[in-house]
Amino acid sequence: MNSAILHISSGQGPKECRWCVERLGEAFGKEAAAMGLACSVLEVTDDCASMLLKVEGPDVETFVSERTGTVRWIGTSPFRPNHKRKNWFVGVRQAPDPSDIAGFDERDITYQAIRASGPGGQHVNKTDSAIRAVHGPSGLTCVSQEQRSQFANKKTARLKIALMLEEQQEAEAGKANAQLWEQNLQVERGNAVRVYQGPKFKLKR
Repeated sequence: MNSAILHISSGQGPKECRWCVERLGEAFGKEAAAMGLACSVLEVTDDCASMLLKVEGPDVETFVSERTGTVRWIGTSPFRPNHKRKNWFVGVRQAPDPSDIAGFDERDITYQAIRASGPGGQHVNKTDSAIRAVHGPSGLTCVSQEQRSQFANKKTARLKIALMLEEQQEAEAGKANAQLWEQNLQVERGNAVRVYQGPKFKLKR
């Protein structure tokens, strides 16, 4: 494996957890560079509740395995300095290959090019490269607008639909209290695979 996509989620956590999603994406980018890996943001929701990171290069498996699970940040809320809580959690998992998801067939997805909008990526409101994807059988829909081209946004939209479909299936099967993409997965507290601390989001060793 020389590439992988990580899904970072704040689950149902408050805005401090969404802040952690953004900081963790930045931290992973620096850590990947230190290991000779390339790390790029494929998609991030407007509220930073979810982020998709693509990691490429040698030894990707080690990078992914050491970061998959619950990540804890220890620190004072940047929004509520008097808040007593000092431990905040986000979840990290490897996004599956859409073809591995039961019932997923790209032929069921309708794609539409639209003009990007909102406080998203660098090219918002400048091009028509954004893609809206609709999964016919389930009715699931998403928009991808972070990438420079329609082709790249189409690939990301396909992945997002696949993630949403998988989470919907898990919820229906009772295997997890999974929610759709915009609601994100409920993050399990404790048993953190990595711990960061302080306003500069430094890795605790």
